[in-house]
Amino acid sequence: MEDLASTGTEAWAEGLHNTNNNASPGGWPGGRGGHPLAAFGGPGAKPSYLDRVVQEIVESERTYARDLRSIVEGYLGKIIDAEEPVLRPEQVSALFGNIEDIYELSSTLLQNLESCANDPVAVAVCFVTRSQEFAIYTQYCNNYPSSVAALTECMRSKVQARFLRECQERLRHALPLGAYLLKPVQRILKYHLLLQEIARHFEHKAGDDYELVLEAIDTMTCVAWYINDMKRKHEHAIRQQEIQSLLLGWKGPDLTSYGELVLEGTFRTQRVRHDRALFLFDKALLITKRRGDHYIYKSHIPCSSLMLIESTRDSLCFSLAHYKHGKQQHSLQAKSVEEKRVWTHHIKRLILENHHATIPQKAKEAILDMDLFYPPRLPRCSPERLKKSWSCQPLGDAATEPLQGRRQS
Repeated sequence: MEDLASTGTEAWAEGLHNTNNNASPGGWPGGRGGHPLAAFGGPGAKPSYLDRVVQEIVESERTYARDLRSIVEGYLGKIIDAEEPVLRPEQVSALFGNIEDIYELSSTLLQNLESCANDPVAVAVCFVTRSQEFAIYTQYCNNYPSSVAALTECMRSKVQARFLRECQERLRHALPLGAYLLKPVQRILKYHLLLQEIARHFEHKAGDDYELVLEAIDTMTCVAWYINDMKRKHEHAIRQQEIQSLLLGWKGPDLTSYGELVLEGTFRTQRVRHDRALFLFDKALLITKRRGDHYIYKSHIPCSSLMLIESTRDSLCFSLAHYKHGKQQHSLQAKSVEEKRVWTHHIKRLILENHHATIPQKAKEAILDMDLFYPPRLPRCSPERLKKSWSCQPLGDAATEPLQGRRQS
């Protein structure tokens, strides 16, 4: 699935509506710094770009809530109310996930946004105060691949496909159900982009009001980051189970005991006829040989004992060995300089993280030149803080179940 969190906003900005006023928010608790936004909309008043950005957030949420309602009532409701079961219970669960919870949250958020009277700061506060509630999107996004698979199965059945088309016709939808089931995945990853437009066109880029807007951006960026991270971990876990089922000759523990799958790739190896398929986990490196659809176990090295030797003669080569058996090296050749750079970076990182001695974080960052791979942490709401706050809430399968794909070489 494409990572939509990094998508630009120029396209939607061109079509912003300009049909509402930038009035002071009704019911807003007290004045903010003694300078509430002045109402506009008198004769001949022209809405500013910021007014149109705020209005676009509200209008797009209204459209989104309406689309969710059509799924819940026009599809799910019809399936439940049908005299004869059209879909099996497990199909319904996989197809719709927790769409009803998503619809309830969007409806509540829409009510909050509509009460803001087009005040950009009040809109920003809506997202800050409800930040933890967006955790339900993790479960939906994790289930989305199952939803696509269930819909594909339904469309192969003449009875089920006809029923879904009839629902679509009753709703007068130009697009089929699949297009609507994708909307929550797209929407949750777009909120921070919409809020960035508010900050970009905010008149006074200082003071408490602007800080609230920045806090909203940080909050929803963290939400997008967290959902992407959970999706990535879910995909890695599935791939890990697949590798385990295809691995022959392995007598060690379950691969999950070695932590998350970080990288996988195929390399040419010196003095060996066949290429080697490598799997780098948080705590170990697994070396195998591909045979058809299976992997034949050849060797493994704990990351705490892993030694990396980078070649000075060949820009594509590097060697790996157990530090107690330095002469028994696995000399590998990457397909490109970039592939080698990625692998050697993560191998260094895991050697440092699994080293028996405690290494100061600043020393690790200096060794790895972290800025090449990782952007600086957000000032107000780091992903780690968000994960900790959400970990206090029951997320169902979200904590163990997919948006940033695994890097493959």
